[in-house]
Amino acid sequence: MQKEITRGTNLFDDRGNLTQTGWARQLIMNYNREKMRASLLRLKEWDCYCILNPQHQLNLIVADVGYFGMGHVDWFDYRAGKNKSSQVLKLFTRGKLNLPRTADRGDVEFRKGNSWIKFKHLPGPMSQRELTFDFPDYEFEGRKGISGRIVLTRDPKDDTMVNVIPFKNPRHFVYVQKIVCMPAVGEVNLGGEIYKFEGEANDSYAALDWSRGVFPYHTEWWWSYASGKVNGKFFGFNIDYGFGTESSKNMIFYDGKGHHLDEVTYTFDPKDPMKPWIYRSNDGRVELQLEPIYSNRDHVSLLVLETNGIHAYGFITGTVVLDDGTKLHIERKDRVFGSAEYCKHRW
Repeated sequence: MQKEITRGTNLFDDRGNLTQTGWARQLIMNYNREKMRASLLRLKEWDCYCILNPQHQLNLIVADVGYFGMGHVDWFDYRAGKNKSSQVLKLFTRGKLNLPRTADRGDVEFRKGNSWIKFKHLPGPMSQRELTFDFPDYEFEGRKGISGRIVLTRDPKDDTMVNVIPFKNPRHFVYVQKIVCMPAVGEVNLGGEIYKFEGEANDSYAALDWSRGVFPYHTEWWWSYASGKVNGKFFGFNIDYGFGTESSKNMIFYDGKGHHLDEVTYTFDPKDPMKPWIYRSNDGRVELQLEPIYSNRDHVSLLVLETNGIHAYGFITGTVVLDDGTKLHIERKDRVFGSAEYCKHRW
């Protein structure tokens, strides 16, 4: 259950079986999807960027879920207590979007009509990603059109949370990378009004969910992430569970190093998600809470797909224990900010 993958191989053998399962610090497995056993209609591939600070959040997604391809934008104004998403679709893409087989290289572009999203890797010693988009028909509280450019930066040597996850059905799998603590710099133009993400200056960070997999038709998950600084060093976490049969998807990040965790769960009041969300681990290394400043529910029904979710966004406080026994205390003044969700899918 806690096996670390340290040797890069193909993800699938010639029979379509996973060659290794477990967790890793980087995307070292070769995603040779042509060897998988499932239909391309069942394959789900997406790059999801969540850019947030304690005032606003921007989610940008390009996905190919077999039945259709999608470009998606979601804007949150926490102070106004509002959020709205919009997406454009291409039907029966079945992997034809050709999303990159690694998050480390390759660019992504989705265009439909006059709406588009681009994710581009920039040259240089640091790992920088440029996210640009334009949805001229988007409307939010009387303002029309949303566009922007955001640049994310991380040290390529920093650890990430990578998992190769099997299921009871051997045709099902997930190969996933989660990255947090990426300072985000840029701006969003919403109907002529400019909103700035200024990296550490206004606590703006991004998280990446890079996922490739074939899920059971009925799936549920819990996913939480956060970024900020503690004692002057980057601090964040990925807490992620609810599907698959092996491999903990939980990790604390501190000063570029990942500290892998066993079982971590969080609880919340589904009737009142503005109450604190409480995190605990089975080994006592995690005692945290998320204090929401905003929450929302969503229900999406597209063709044969349906999603229901409860989400909360807020400041993280509490304690965590690193691999060497060091205890970190996260206080409100540290302004570690993140998100938590519970989602059920029929897809």
